[in-house]
Amino acid sequence: MSPEEGAANDISLREHAPARSVPLDAAAGRALAASGVLESVVPDPYQDGHWRLRAGSLVGAVRVPVPGTGRALTVRVAPKTPVRRLFFLLGFSLDPAKAWRQGRDGTVDAGTHEDVLPALAHAVERQIDAALRQGVLQGYRRTEESALVVRGRIREAEQIRRHFGRTPPVEITYDAYTADIPENRILRAAAETLLRLPGVPGPVRRRLAHQRVRLVDAEPLVRGHALPAWAPSRLNARYQPALRLAEALLAGTTPEHRPGELRLDGFLFDMNALFEDFVTGALREAVREHGLSARLQDRHHLDTARLVRLRPDLVVYAADGRTPVAVVDAKYKTEKSGKHPNEDLYQMLAYCTALGLDEGHLVYAAGRTDSRAHEVRGTPGPTGRGITLHQHALELDADPADLLADFRTLAARLVGPHDHLRS
Repeated sequence: MSPEEGAANDISLREHAPARSVPLDAAAGRALAASGVLESVVPDPYQDGHWRLRAGSLVGAVRVPVPGTGRALTVRVAPKTPVRRLFFLLGFSLDPAKAWRQGRDGTVDAGTHEDVLPALAHAVERQIDAALRQGVLQGYRRTEESALVVRGRIREAEQIRRHFGRTPPVEITYDAYTADIPENRILRAAAETLLRLPGVPGPVRRRLAHQRVRLVDAEPLVRGHALPAWAPSRLNARYQPALRLAEALLAGTTPEHRPGELRLDGFLFDMNALFEDFVTGALREAVREHGLSARLQDRHHLDTARLVRLRPDLVVYAADGRTPVAVVDAKYKTEKSGKHPNEDLYQMLAYCTALGLDEGHLVYAAGRTDSRAHEVRGTPGPTGRGITLHQHALELDADPADLLADFRTLAARLVGPHDHLRS
């Protein structure tokens, strides 16, 4: 059997699992390597016609076309954590304040599906259905067109430029009350994106097609263009959960590439970003209960000339909003041989030095050891003590209530030495 005959068209991998040897012809292997979907794609040195594939932190499903063959590879990457936990993290990152108040798995309904794609399709369809339950939202949209009758206001400059003052037609502008608004266009785009992907269960696919029909008056989005802007308001409050989930799907959809490059269909979630959003969102809500505030990706400088930039994931401030009291960095990494990378400690030491703090906190995923602390030699902090770097490990398989309880404990530890700075 030739490599082409034995090539796999449907590839299933697991996030950060050991490399797997898969039968692929040279064209398919090169296409997959060029796509950037996987962390590593190299020819197998021990088996002809095979490539060794290793997934990184991107999870989801994507279709990779093989140029010149008319074929496409479908690549599915499953997360290390159970799918229900993935959607708990996703729901938290979409609306941390609401998820913190709820404190349970109900933020995103993934149904009973155990694979990412069916669960996401189910969740998006359910959210769209809930948004449209009271009818399709309509709003005013500025419209400019040529017409035989005057409606709204005449665009005088366009009338002169296009028609030299002759009428009809008349160049007019008016506000139309229509369903073709950004909110409906985003929901329609999410439904159509999922309908293009293989592996969506039949019942969910039929419901998505029904939702697309309900949104038919909204113009389809142009692939590769930025999503239309919308602003939260009282009028679109019932749409907001669906819009946040739809935008997360569309943001994870592989973008259009430059001419001559591969164009991919699918979606990918970056677990690094998802974990960071979860940790920083949960801690920000937790410290608010202590009367303090927190800023995400806060910009600072290590040197007096302000040339070396630093951006910690989370900086906690006193009630005055100016005095830093704690710094946190989230790391979606698994321990190897009982140790985390030393580079993380060096980075946190720089944060503590720049912020004038004597304690820094690193929060890891998938840890198998208890929290530990490292006292840094020769580094007197603001209190005269040496700087201490703390490493915390989160077990994402834990119950959501237990996870949030861990964040409350960590938040109390962050603000404990600074009770006098609380509002």
